Amino acid sequence: MKEGVIKRMLPRSLYGRAALILLVPILTLQFVVSVVFIQRHFEGVTRQMTRGVIAELTLILDSIDASEDVVIAKTALEPLEVALDIAVTLPQVTHVVSARPFYDLSGRTIQSELAESFPNLNAVDLGSSSKLVILGFETHLGPVTVEVLRARVSASNPHQLLVLMIFTGLLMTLIAFLFLRNQLRPIRRLAFAADAFGKGKDMTYKPTGATEVRLAGNAFLDMKNRIERQIEQRTMMLSGVSHDLRTPLTRLKLALSLADDTDDTEAMRKDVSEMERMLDTFLDFARGSMVEETVSTNPAELVDRVVDGFTRSGGVIEVTCSTDTPLVLLKEVAVERALQNLLGNALRYGTKARVGLSVGQKAIVISVEDDGPGIPEDQRIAAVKAFSRLDTARNQNSGTGVGLGLAIAADVARSHGGLLRLGESKELGGLKAELVLAR
Repeated sequence: MKEGVIKRMLPRSLYGRAALILLVPILTLQFVVSVVFIQRHFEGVTRQMTRGVIAELTLILDSIDASEDVVIAKTALEPLEVALDIAVTLPQVTHVVSARPFYDLSGRTIQSELAESFPNLNAVDLGSSSKLVILGFETHLGPVTVEVLRARVSASNPHQLLVLMIFTGLLMTLIAFLFLRNQLRPIRRLAFAADAFGKGKDMTYKPTGATEVRLAGNAFLDMKNRIERQIEQRTMMLSGVSHDLRTPLTRLKLALSLADDTDDTEAMRKDVSEMERMLDTFLDFARGSMVEETVSTNPAELVDRVVDGFTRSGGVIEVTCSTDTPLVLLKEVAVERALQNLLGNALRYGTKARVGLSVGQKAIVISVEDDGPGIPEDQRIAAVKAFSRLDTARNQNSGTGVGLGLAIAADVARSHGGLLRLGESKELGGLKAELVLAR
């Protein structure tokens, strides 16, 4: 439980954690130096200086005790006051009250040393003046007030070391933060470049920074180039295969168009059309969406355009989205193709479909629901894999396909930094597919 609380309190970013690693030792060092050095050192210095003044005060009090009256005492004290730089008021004019500010740590040592040395000490006033220590004594001639310079009983300006230490610590921390930011900037640029590439955006990136960061940047560029070459080669290969296969298919279509209309020729025409559709699907999957540029698109208009194409073919589709949506950067053709696949599946396995659109600050969600048999939860991961055709989830007799519809939609979502979520439609009872696209 405590470990979980600590993890939630820690910064999530690398910059925040590095700053924490930097600050904790500095603050700990400042605290240790403040307590151990300042407290103990100045306590020892104050104790030594106070004991020196105690010897002088003893001389003054002995002189007072040896005098028979106040006049004799004042005469005897005059040379001592000048020599020792101590002011003595006899008899006492004002009553002395013990006082010490809470932040005066060395004053506590002064009070304790004086109290131990003089049983007749009435009060030690450290609060009336920051430059004086005012003492009240009880003698046989009456109350006596003694004023001693504070600089004679404790180190002057003990806070200067603390202020200097704090100022130097803040300055070094600022310099360290600037250095840390410069070191972490290349890592952030690498993260942004990787994120942009994952979303299919072309972002200029040049490795900079420390040797390890440069190695990671160069490895990323090598990986990026390999993936781009692989996608290009796959697209070229399947485009060539598709082109080569279309030539004999075109000849077959021409031959069938010249043949007499019989049951066999009609079945062959359907087979040829199905083969053409399968080739188009293979090509769409091979092409993917990595090579397409993002453009400013109105999501509502895109949804309406796809829905209109299905409704003209007799599909029953309900649209629940606002037409007042902002322009967003999307791979318009890829998203349109993904939505067509989702709607095609919905109408193939169900009698009606519902399309919803939600545009948020960080993501766009396009949902497609149907009233078909749906897909069991334990088979949804397999359903989005390429060439996957579920035998029990959907009725395969309801339509034909090659198992690429959901795979293409998932690939489009990943190219936008999102994902394809499959669930159950609570209102229609069939499958609910949500195409989540990061903004």
